[in-house]
Amino acid sequence: MKKFSSLSELKSLINPDEIIPSEPTSNILKTPIKKQHLEAHYSVKGRAGKPVTVIKGFNCSIEEIKDISKLLKSKLSVGGSVKNKQIIIQGKLRDKVMLILEKLGHNVKRVGG
Repeated sequence: MKKFSSLSELKSLINPDEIIPSEPTSNILKTPIKKQHLEAHYSVKGRAGKPVTVIKGFNCSIEEIKDISKLLKSKLSVGGSVKNKQIIIQGKLRDKVMLILEKLGHNVKRVGG
């Protein structure tokens, strides 16, 4: 195997026609999201005392809810899931979730403690 003394020698091996431009990662959502009236709940019930943020009130397909969930989880660096047309985000992050959803154009109401 040939050793290269500079990056320009390595670059000369690549055909510029074969390079595929990478898509920006900031555009995770491929389909436009309908603006909705959502509720952000804080809950620990049935979760062994672990705090979660639950977003309810979606009137769209499961795929769109999963896209929104994926966006929230990546921006907040947390885990979560989608069940019964609700997004469950691990942790007490209701205020941050509300800010992100409001930037997307949704009306979010804080519900409960």
